[in-house]
Amino acid sequence: METKDSNGNILEDGDSVHVTKDLKVKGMNTTLKRGNLIKGIRLTGSPEEVECRVGKSQIVLKTMFLKKA
Repeated sequence: METKDSNGNILEDGDSVHVTKDLKVKGMNTTLKRGNLIKGIRLTGSPEEVECRVGKSQIVLKTMFLKKA
């Protein structure tokens, strides 16, 4: 089971990714803006989702909105 970003690149634990679209995150007052760099992602059991830290919060993002940095 491979986790791929929006361009089809294979993602691995610890990779850095860019956000490709402005995303409102449930439970947070902030919005992830397009182009933000997120470092140190972790893969989950699902190939369409990754876990990451944004500030002090741990969130799950869909890979369709990410591209490998």
